[in-house]
Amino acid sequence: MRAALAGYAGEPALAVLRRWDTSPRGLDENEAQDRLLRFGEGADGSARDGGTRRPVRAAAAPFVVVLICLGLVSALVGDARGTVLICCLAVLSGALRFRQEARSDRAAAALRTMATTTATVLRRAAPGADPVPREVPAEQVVPGDIVLLGPGDVVPADLRLLSSSGLTVDQSALTGESLPAGKHATWAEGPLPAPPAGGPEPDVFGHPRLCLTGTTVVAGTGTAVAVATGTATYVGATGDLPARPPETAFDRGVRAVSWGLVAAMLTALPLVLAAGGALRGDWSRALPTAVAVAVAVTPEMLPLVATALLVRGAAGLSRRQVIVKRLPAVHNLGAMDTLCVDKTGTLTERHLRPACHLDPDGGADPGVLRWARLNALWSVELSGSPDGDAVDEALLRDAGDLAGFEGADVIPFDFTRRRATVLLRPDDPRPRSRAAHVLVTKGAVEDVLDVCVRVRTRDGEVALDAAERARLLAMGDRWAADGVRLLAVATARRAAPARSLSPADERDLTLVGFVGFRDRPDPAAAAAVRALARRGVDLIMITGDHPEVARRVCRDAGLPVSRVVLGRDLAGLDDAELARLAGPATVFARVAPAQKARVVRALRRAGRTVGYLGDGVNDAPALRAADVGVTVAGAAGPARAAADVILARGGLGALEQAVVAGRRTFANTVKYIKIALTSNVGNVASILAAAATLPFPAMPPLQVLVRNVCFDLSQLALVHDRVDESQILRPRTFDHLDLARFVACVGPVGALFDLAVFGLLWRVPAAHGPGGQQLVHTGWFVANLTAQGLAMLLLRSRGRGAPRAAWPVLAAAAAPALCGLLLPFSPLAATLDLRPLPLAALPPLAVVVTGYLAATIGVRALYQRLFGRWL
Repeated sequence: MRAALAGYAGEPALAVLRRWDTSPRGLDENEAQDRLLRFGEGADGSARDGGTRRPVRAAAAPFVVVLICLGLVSALVGDARGTVLICCLAVLSGALRFRQEARSDRAAAALRTMATTTATVLRRAAPGADPVPREVPAEQVVPGDIVLLGPGDVVPADLRLLSSSGLTVDQSALTGESLPAGKHATWAEGPLPAPPAGGPEPDVFGHPRLCLTGTTVVAGTGTAVAVATGTATYVGATGDLPARPPETAFDRGVRAVSWGLVAAMLTALPLVLAAGGALRGDWSRALPTAVAVAVAVTPEMLPLVATALLVRGAAGLSRRQVIVKRLPAVHNLGAMDTLCVDKTGTLTERHLRPACHLDPDGGADPGVLRWARLNALWSVELSGSPDGDAVDEALLRDAGDLAGFEGADVIPFDFTRRRATVLLRPDDPRPRSRAAHVLVTKGAVEDVLDVCVRVRTRDGEVALDAAERARLLAMGDRWAADGVRLLAVATARRAAPARSLSPADERDLTLVGFVGFRDRPDPAAAAAVRALARRGVDLIMITGDHPEVARRVCRDAGLPVSRVVLGRDLAGLDDAELARLAGPATVFARVAPAQKARVVRALRRAGRTVGYLGDGVNDAPALRAADVGVTVAGAAGPARAAADVILARGGLGALEQAVVAGRRTFANTVKYIKIALTSNVGNVASILAAAATLPFPAMPPLQVLVRNVCFDLSQLALVHDRVDESQILRPRTFDHLDLARFVACVGPVGALFDLAVFGLLWRVPAAHGPGGQQLVHTGWFVANLTAQGLAMLLLRSRGRGAPRAAWPVLAAAAAPALCGLLLPFSPLAATLDLRPLPLAALPPLAVVVTGYLAATIGVRALYQRLFGRWL
């Protein structure tokens, strides 16, 4: 694929257009539709992953693999029925996981349509018609389309540039390079040199004529022809999808729990086998006991239940106008303990208000405002729509008549120079003088002063020396302390250029004044900041704005500030020092997009679960680096593409609701894991004890497996359960120490209960006659499922004062007991080696179940007293 792209880059533009039977005028609509049918829609990776990788992932789930292995062991010991049922359940578990993930992907795809990435292409209504720019979904771009690129655009296909102006592209999603790459179509023509045999493939990322799928335009404009789409792109062909964090908090937690349980099972299996064979010398009996232990410790439905909980959480958030693009983000929202926020669009509204227009002496000067508006007007006209440029929007709002000049050329704003420059020529029909052009630059005060040599004061122009520079910077600081951000405006006379403008032309300018803007505070921001603080979420502001402006915005939002760290100071800090600096009262100001992402990564390496809320092009790297990236519906395209969650309505207030919903989802996930493991560990202990005391084998693996599945399926109802308020007060994620402590304290209750069942049933006369083994096993099966239903109700909450169980949970708690009572009378009884219970066996079982109920309530109260918490 690299060689093919390098070939396109090395060919003349006309040859590339001919190869795809297109022209600079673009395709006509009929031809575009034909090519869409021929080449298929472009893909973002989700469909491809679902079609090829999802079945493999479902079959390779840890517990499915365990079931397959247990089925093989059952086959070796000659248990044909057990082998068939275990393998059937393995297939069922994998199929349910596959179906649930397929439903999740379809739901996520439906949600993603609310924030579809689009591209601008030149299309013609008919072969002879004039081309018209059209905005189409990115996946409908076809080879041969002429694509128009502008700031904020996500590159929709692999493109070969035809023309460009100041184009820079962020390729960090593919290469990891933080600095944007310059792209231009006027690179020297001619083929690229062929790499040596066996040498490295051509560097398609660094080639200035190529823009690859998934990268984003930072600045400038370009026109390009699409040469590959969908799975034919470099990303699609190699599977190198845009980089995501290697593991989020949810991924780490589920992986640790799953493989921890698999490790426990693999450890217990040989130990039980060896102990059983050594104690009784009967290896044929020890092997089924070992298999039963392995089955008992395995929560086969953990992936399914976890996925179902996430799906329900995502669906609930969608009803609150919160779009979840990636399911693990539901948990990560609840686990988030640190939220990094940009300033504009989060603590403030997206709309700026012009606050002042000043000459360099500090007096009002309407002429400065006019120059700034001309710069804004022609920056927009010549470079395309700058997605999310609030400054230009504010300047052009109620701008009035700006006649008198035409735009001749532009150097768009970028985050390195932090200024935008236009070249204006007089709007005069008479022959134009070569000296009549005016260069107008606006941008951050210090960056504009860097290219100025003079200052226009009331007394005339003066040289910009160190003292004058310090005075002007101090003026900017004074206004910033009051929440007004100043942009400097500078001009220079220029002859009509013989070539396109470049940053080298930004020199020898004269400062003419400043325009000031005030961010309009979000009325709901202060209340949302307080609500998030109550939920245990630390807020850290990371902005490219002036430090004093950032401090003022924080003060207005009720966000305390203890220190301000500037972007220029980050280079000398390692990640550990950076994480120590990034406390809840820290503001990072004047930071570049790559530095925002670096702060986020440093916090994650320090063990925090980090969210990032931003809506600009410069926020995309940080959104991608966070455990959960959050943006708003009106955000720039790259921000929407990089985010995990999109707030369709509202800002921080809606995010606080999403955090609560994430914690509710996780609370129910923890309920399932703790209840299931407590039950399984108790069963393991009772199987071992029974194997050592009973004159016949302990519970058959088949019965243990059916019991597990009945109980786990009933626990799917926990997705509908109510949650105690104490479980959503603080950030939560998987706590392995708490999990082990809970199982160690509560698990023995179930083990003692099982042993009591065996003891009481052994006293029933029928247990010593023919079919006594079946009687004991059936009694345990019925009593155990009944107790598990009770455990589901007792362990789901702290008891007194907790919210009542939802009705689906109540119904699901009764289901295991009903299954236990009915299965001995069903056609499956013989397969499961069950028999109907005699009436004499029911009173002992009722006594034991009552005792289990009382013991569990007592242990729950003791656990809360010792550790101050429950689930």
